[in-house]
Amino acid sequence: MKKLVVGILAHVDAGKTTLSEAMLYTGGQLKRLGRVDHQDAFLDTDAQERERGITIFSKQAILPLPEVEITLLDTPGHADFSSEMERTLQVLDYAILVVSGTDGVQGHTLTLWQLLARYHVPTFLFINKMDLDGTDRDALLHELRLRLSEGCIDFTPGGQDPAALWEQAAMCSEEALERFLAEGSLDCEALTGLISRRELFPCWFGSALKLSGVEAFLEGLARYIQVPDYPPQFGAKVYKIARDPQGTRLTYLKVTGGSLKVKTLLSGPDWQEKVDQIRLYSGARFRAAEEVPAGTVCAVTGLSHTWPGQGLGQEPASAPPALEPVLTYQLLLPEGCDPFAVLPKLRQLEEEDPQLHMVWNERLQEIHVQLMGEVQLEVLQRLIRDRFGLEASFGPGNILYRETITDAVEGVGHFEPLRHYAEVHLLLEPGERGSGLQFSSVCGEDMLDRNWQRLILSHLEERAHPGVLTGSPITDMRITLLAGRAHIKHTEGGDFRQATYRAVRQGLMQAHSVLLEPWYAFQLELPAQYLGRALSDIQRLGGTFHPPETQGDTARLIGSAPVSAFRDYAVEVAAYTKGLGRLSCTLKGYEPCHNQEEIVAALGYDPEHDVENPADSVFCSHGAGVVVKWDQVREHMHVDSGFRPEGPAPEQNTPPAPFSRPSYASSQAEDKELQAIFERTYGKVERNAFQPPPKPARTSLDDSKYNIKDREQGPEYLLVDGYNIIYAWEELQAVARENLDAARQLLMDLLSNYQGFKKCVVILVFDAYKVPRNVGEVVHYHNIHVVYTKEAETADAYIEKATYEIAKHHRVRVATSDGAEQLIILGHGALRISARTFRAEIEAVEGQISAILAANNRSGKSKTLQAAFDSAAEKARQGAARLPKSPQ
Repeated sequence: MKKLVVGILAHVDAGKTTLSEAMLYTGGQLKRLGRVDHQDAFLDTDAQERERGITIFSKQAILPLPEVEITLLDTPGHADFSSEMERTLQVLDYAILVVSGTDGVQGHTLTLWQLLARYHVPTFLFINKMDLDGTDRDALLHELRLRLSEGCIDFTPGGQDPAALWEQAAMCSEEALERFLAEGSLDCEALTGLISRRELFPCWFGSALKLSGVEAFLEGLARYIQVPDYPPQFGAKVYKIARDPQGTRLTYLKVTGGSLKVKTLLSGPDWQEKVDQIRLYSGARFRAAEEVPAGTVCAVTGLSHTWPGQGLGQEPASAPPALEPVLTYQLLLPEGCDPFAVLPKLRQLEEEDPQLHMVWNERLQEIHVQLMGEVQLEVLQRLIRDRFGLEASFGPGNILYRETITDAVEGVGHFEPLRHYAEVHLLLEPGERGSGLQFSSVCGEDMLDRNWQRLILSHLEERAHPGVLTGSPITDMRITLLAGRAHIKHTEGGDFRQATYRAVRQGLMQAHSVLLEPWYAFQLELPAQYLGRALSDIQRLGGTFHPPETQGDTARLIGSAPVSAFRDYAVEVAAYTKGLGRLSCTLKGYEPCHNQEEIVAALGYDPEHDVENPADSVFCSHGAGVVVKWDQVREHMHVDSGFRPEGPAPEQNTPPAPFSRPSYASSQAEDKELQAIFERTYGKVERNAFQPPPKPARTSLDDSKYNIKDREQGPEYLLVDGYNIIYAWEELQAVARENLDAARQLLMDLLSNYQGFKKCVVILVFDAYKVPRNVGEVVHYHNIHVVYTKEAETADAYIEKATYEIAKHHRVRVATSDGAEQLIILGHGALRISARTFRAEIEAVEGQISAILAANNRSGKSKTLQAAFDSAAEKARQGAARLPKSPQ
């Protein structure tokens, strides 16, 4: 049966969970209809949810419909748990937006609508509670079209005749209009297409509590949904991390391609783990499955490195969430409780809700919690007590501020203590409000190699960079890599991290910074007699509003206001309206702080004395690192990016795309020329073939020197990058396509012959994750050494490290066509040999061996390399036929 994932969303108290209950009951999945107010709803599985009568954690249930099985995802409606709701949007095929007939479109309804548009989720609407007094279908439909979309059309049976429905639907699309004018109607396929493209939003009116309109809604859902086509390759999107009552870690995911089986090996950049169990949940219960097809939402055990928004297989990761925490509280632990012992436990909660940030303040030696609101704070306090047995409390809450800039500046950072080197030039520009941080590069590869550029962009993305007004994270900026410099011998990855952080900081010190604070979008309904008081309060609190709307004795205000001023205003409204007023607030985003000078003075942050985030740079002078103040750094820089504040900003482009290292083949003459350039710039590289007096080599771009030790006499070492050679030689590549084990065996046999003739020390290196053994080991195969690198260590990393050590005392050659690796080993004092040249050497050796054998046998025949390949390959294939097929 085909699979489909449908989520139910609503503002709080709209009847979302009640509709889920009614749909499951009408669909035959429940024998008894539960109620939220009776604390027995099927999907309210948590004790706090039953007590509070709200959904806190997203749940799922299976709802079979004709020809399709729906996985129903019930999401939280309270604004404090919006991040939990937003994560489920990543895996939805369709959404059901529930609107209360008595409340209409609320502020949170608009937020949900914007998020559904952002994630491109086709949406059905169910207008609930139509059995209550005061509801008006025509007025509600008009409000939906006015505030949500003109595509909101009444699909309720008997709501309007089919001709009127077709005519309204035809107005949603030019294509549909042409079809309607030509045929006089629109069939089900045409309506389904409009819905899937988010041009049409069908609406049903009813009462979930009384099951009114629910059956018709399910029939419409089954009629107008469209099951997507999934690719055959495996893919999955993780949307939630949780733990069952026994503490087992659960990874909730949707399979977006192929299928998922138990014991499947899933992997990330630096991990590989097997799926132990696949669970299909419906409420609190689940059933285990051996395999699930694409379109299925399930919980998986056995994975410890997954995170919400992660893509597995061919599925990419999700974009960062739109909703962010706006409040921060100090976590107060019981007397004698060690915060360092508690923090790892709290990381479990942060893992389950990535928008719940647990922050260790090193300066204050305190744990701070960042979250969405005070209801979430109460739930968190109970969760800490129930799960970890800690009676924790919280200090006074504060606002989470952000910082941005209003002008373009160039930030420069230099990091050059002894035997280290990196320089980075960044252009910092203001971005659009709500755009976050955007990173790109316009630096030429002739100035800075692409792998260093990508590393710099990674360092920009890997952390929140503090501003210089209050130390709050920066946002709404475009940061462009203009220029940089690396040292061929002394630059390490950590050097560019230091230079990058300092460049950002140095740019912020020059720029005009602005403090941002979170703002609410609010909707205030109250008796008209209190309207004057409300208008005065909003102005006093720094808010703005649209002209008031009045209907009878009721007035409604829509506007926005700072979170800091509006946090407690709902209590105030209830007091002066005697409980008749209602304030609905939804996070709008960050805007300039209405009292910046006051906040900056109160927080008292001094960027010059923030030792963890320095703006100064480090230069090398007389063999030692010297700190240069941020306002004097430009005078000492080694690179001129060409940026001038009065000139035009460089054209933006996207970050360098992922790429494979270029194949590098060169002649011995080219090697000698490059070696001469290298030695003129950085000093003589000593070799075993000759022993001149020790000569100093530069450790940096300053005048500091050190001596290279003389090498000892001894055998020549040959290091071979196994997979690089296999996929560079056509003969081996052809064998590898059938069986990689056979290709490895064939290369090992060829190298054994080569070593026997050349009498050198041969070390053949394979990446460990390319073979069935996933642990590092060294084995002896006949007369050569075969190295399988340890987990997460690549062959080129092993070769670079081994070359550095061996070349101190012996002559070393490295066979690889990895261009970047060749340059590194050249700097280590080794000789490089490309895959093409090495193949010629092997062929020459095989020819000489054949000639010797021919002379001895008086046959006159010579065996070429191709003949050796044919013979050895046939033997390897015969042996490999008994081996399991390699996944590579």
